[in-house]
Amino acid sequence: MKTENTNSRRQFMRNIALTTLSAGLLPDLLKGSSLLKSAPDCNPITRDYYGVGPFYKANPPLIVGNKITRDGEPGTPLFISGVVRNLDCSGVIPNTKIDIWHANDAGQYDNEGYNLRGVTYSNAQGFYQFETILPGKYLNGSQYRPRHIHFKITPPGFPEFVTQLYFEGDTSIPTDAAASQTSGQFDARHRIIPLIDIFGAKLQGFWDIAINGNGVTSIGDDHLDKGIIYSASPNPCHDHVEIRYGVFNEAEVNIEIFDMQGSLVATLDERNLPPQKYSAIWRPDANLPSGTYWIALKLNGVQAHYLKIAKV
Repeated sequence: MKTENTNSRRQFMRNIALTTLSAGLLPDLLKGSSLLKSAPDCNPITRDYYGVGPFYKANPPLIVGNKITRDGEPGTPLFISGVVRNLDCSGVIPNTKIDIWHANDAGQYDNEGYNLRGVTYSNAQGFYQFETILPGKYLNGSQYRPRHIHFKITPPGFPEFVTQLYFEGDTSIPTDAAASQTSGQFDARHRIIPLIDIFGAKLQGFWDIAINGNGVTSIGDDHLDKGIIYSASPNPCHDHVEIRYGVFNEAEVNIEIFDMQGSLVATLDERNLPPQKYSAIWRPDANLPSGTYWIALKLNGVQAHYLKIAKV
């Protein structure tokens, strides 16, 4: 049976390749092929060389409405989201405490109050998110520190873990003692993330956290045996998104859309499907707010694969 499943999956991927190439859709296939290797990539979190740093303040407030900026805060709006997972990414970790703090647009920390500081928790599906502004740079000796966000992450029943997040393209990374680390316990490579520019109005970044903790619900690599979402475009989307996916064995299929609180906002393609490639269109309700959403592929009631998408 395992050989038959493997052969059918290989034939299915050959069919995708032939059909996609003939339709002139090579970019979508290339995006999908990276998902076949590992979705998501599992890179256990590393500590930052500078540790907690000198600007941490105890007892930060709970983040309200996912926003740690006060009204009218200068700077470029920034949205960060992701999933908290156990070390081998086989499960997600709900109710993980995530303590966040960073400098303002001018590179200064609020040491009197709690602006740009706060605590959030991962939800029942391990998702977390917060809205802030892109941190500014500040001098550290004769060099500017790259833009960064501090994290103190505490899964239930496990010790806290302190680290920092950086951003691709920052010219100060190569000369920074922490952000330039490429090996060992302070390796920062997987803590340097790209940012998506959403129509010049805001930036969005995704960072999944793999940490020591008790995972409870796998939403990781089941697609290797069951099915896959190999593209969702446009991303960011506004009034529609086309979801291209494949089923490797006959199954009851659901495409579900969740918000970052884990609430179901839409269900598509509830039907029994044979092995083949398919597409579905999600047209978000006009009243649905902008933000990060999750497209989940469920096969026979099991969540086999997911992708993140930004709605603007």
